Amino acid sequence: MEVFKIYIAHIREKDKEIQSVEKHLLDVKTLAENFGEKIGVKHIAGLAGMLHDMGKFTKGFKEYIKKAVFTPELAPARGTVDHSTAGGKLLFDLYHTKIKSVEDIPAARLAEIVGNAIISHHSYLNDFLNGNLESPFLNRVQKKVINEYQLSKEMFFQKVMSEHNFSKYVEKAIEELTTFLEKDKTKSTEQKCMFLTKYIFSALIDADRTNTRLFEEGNNPSPKNNHKQLFESYYQRLMEKIESFQKNEDAKSKINILRNEMSEQCDKFAESPSGTYTLSIPTGGGKTLASLRYALKHAQLFDKKRIIYVVPFTTIIEQNAEEVRKILDDEVNILEHHSNIIIDDNENEEDENHDGIMSIKEKLKLAKDNWDSPIIFTTMVQFLDTFYAKGTRNIRRLHNLSEAVIIFDEVQKVPISCISLFNSALNFLKTYGKCSIILCTATQPALDFVEHKLDISPDAEIIGNLDEVIDAFKRVELVDIATRQSFNNDILVGFVEEQLEKNESILIILNTKQVVKDLYEKLIKQFSEIPTYHLSTSMCAAHRNLILRKVRDHLKNQERVICVSTQLIEAGVDVSFSCVIRSLAGLDSIAQAAGRCNRHGEMGIRKVYIIDHEEENLSKLKEIKKGKEITKMILKDLQLFPKSYGGDLLSNEAMTKYFREFYSDLSNDLNYFVKEINRNLIDLLMQKRSENIYCQAYKERNKKEIELFLVNSYGTAAQFFQVIDQHTTSVIVPYEEGKDIIASLNSNHSIEELSKLLRKAQQYTVNLYKHELDKLAHNGGLETVYNGEIYVLNDGAYNEEYGVDLENESVTGGFIF
Repeated sequence: MEVFKIYIAHIREKDKEIQSVEKHLLDVKTLAENFGEKIGVKHIAGLAGMLHDMGKFTKGFKEYIKKAVFTPELAPARGTVDHSTAGGKLLFDLYHTKIKSVEDIPAARLAEIVGNAIISHHSYLNDFLNGNLESPFLNRVQKKVINEYQLSKEMFFQKVMSEHNFSKYVEKAIEELTTFLEKDKTKSTEQKCMFLTKYIFSALIDADRTNTRLFEEGNNPSPKNNHKQLFESYYQRLMEKIESFQKNEDAKSKINILRNEMSEQCDKFAESPSGTYTLSIPTGGGKTLASLRYALKHAQLFDKKRIIYVVPFTTIIEQNAEEVRKILDDEVNILEHHSNIIIDDNENEEDENHDGIMSIKEKLKLAKDNWDSPIIFTTMVQFLDTFYAKGTRNIRRLHNLSEAVIIFDEVQKVPISCISLFNSALNFLKTYGKCSIILCTATQPALDFVEHKLDISPDAEIIGNLDEVIDAFKRVELVDIATRQSFNNDILVGFVEEQLEKNESILIILNTKQVVKDLYEKLIKQFSEIPTYHLSTSMCAAHRNLILRKVRDHLKNQERVICVSTQLIEAGVDVSFSCVIRSLAGLDSIAQAAGRCNRHGEMGIRKVYIIDHEEENLSKLKEIKKGKEITKMILKDLQLFPKSYGGDLLSNEAMTKYFREFYSDLSNDLNYFVKEINRNLIDLLMQKRSENIYCQAYKERNKKEIELFLVNSYGTAAQFFQVIDQHTTSVIVPYEEGKDIIASLNSNHSIEELSKLLRKAQQYTVNLYKHELDKLAHNGGLETVYNGEIYVLNDGAYNEEYGVDLENESVTGGFIF
């Protein structure tokens, strides 16, 4: 067949059309250049793009892909032909093996950064040096024998770029690297190279998968939005909405006047240069619209490409995204990204077609999941995973965080172990990513107090006269019961009964799901005539939304209602109860819970009761336990000295004291300590070469320095990273439309159809711990669809009241697979 004289990158599933290797490499180079240009590293990213599949210029790979598609029964096993090492080896051979002077070091460092991205593009970034004192990177580019390497090298220079032009191109990349490293003298070269490597890796992964998807679909790239024009129209719609508020009957109320003043301050502040700022609007102060007003105006003035909201809980995503969609009148350009639905593994395999059709795993990888949307709502877990989690699916999105306004809603919820990693990521985005970052909360954490501090801009607070604003927003009285007596659920039911004599609506927030569920069962027995609702993370987003809508209807109609919930309700959920009972926790949680009481000041001053619940097992909830201890200490201070902290548990003085104590007591945890290897993640990723214990041990053992300038352990760090203490897996549940989604995932889909389906499925997912998955599997409640790539629950494993039922006993019957 004449057509097979060309070297093949891909063979299209539907019509067996061929994409040549040179076409794929040049197209990926162009895309990667566009992604890299955003932060001034166009040629560094382009270098990765043009070399990543150089190893496909071989007879071996050509025969491999021909057999895989046309005679699959004769095909070698997937991944037996290594095509991802050759490009990294070429860079290493040309620019790393012949270092003669200090002038050669930038080129060698470039070969390490780009070479690692290239050799890793089917798995995750390799360690330069690991705990076994080995270099997986050197093993690939220096020691591994690559079949037909000379042929692939010759074909690359013949078909993609001549040796002369390649040399000139690398010179430009070296200039970019030098400029990059000269920025921000306060950070180590290792830290800057780590973030640059991850950015280049992100650009390569997204460029490679985007080009492959477009070829497979036979489509041209989608036309890009005119971001400035889009944000301008959004801003006009938002201002029309804000102006309509002024016509409401209560527009002149004290709180609404204050809300409008703070919104105006955000609008004015948007004219300031990009930086890292704080927006400390009190709970109920309208920070969603105020921060959106800042973001839309700032995006227009400073040419930002997207606006990203990062929140701690999916509950806030659903509420805020719905609110923003209504105001901006756009259902297309606003993306909610709750979680990764696809089962995540090491993804360490070659991505080529088998049996004449594209593999299911390949379709899942190519599904558009790269955060290329003008407005994105996502979670803190997803944000941190983008920088630090294993695999290629998360990091693919990283480059799209650049040139953005990023709003961290309820930023105080950053997990303690991730503080240093979080601060470092934000510092990179501000200094290199051309981002403006807003830390949005009523309770600002002391992120500039810790060792790896956040570089907050001078005069960072957007709201003026903050103490006066906080005082003006006072709508509740905090009542300390926690230091006087302890509660269990039986005592709590009696206390709720007392409060029902004075309040028509009561919200109880407790620290653990099991105690919440037990209290709910006692309440519905005791108060059968009063609508009582249960909320927890065992319920999918769509389910929680339904419950919250019912609760809001009762509140709006001033009907009696009780709601018992875990902490998911306290950060940003727009509800207003006449009474709140909060189990003792961190001071920030107490403040957020208070924000669910008398939210709009419509009921004068109402009471928020702080109790100490003896049935909560906090042994595995270290941060809540420590926060509870510090809050109790501050409460006792106020008992002894009523004028301390300005006489107010929620004052700025008390909050600063709380966070500094919290971070000091947990200082050993701030750098993400991994007990399995007795090292901090922050050291694995960013430690200076001179301080790196692996590097020192290597020298002692081998009597020589390792032949690398970078010694970071990227792969090891990713292997151990997870935002929460235990790894969770997303599972689609059979709730409402979730049933249809599960059924549909048993069918074959185009990549475009699959992308839409996976986005829709996020409303019907729950994140489960491994022991919960194991129990469900044991009880017959867990299945997989889409060729084992996506977990789903059977009917019996999801309860209409509580959500996930680990016993698989909620209803009879189930799906037939």
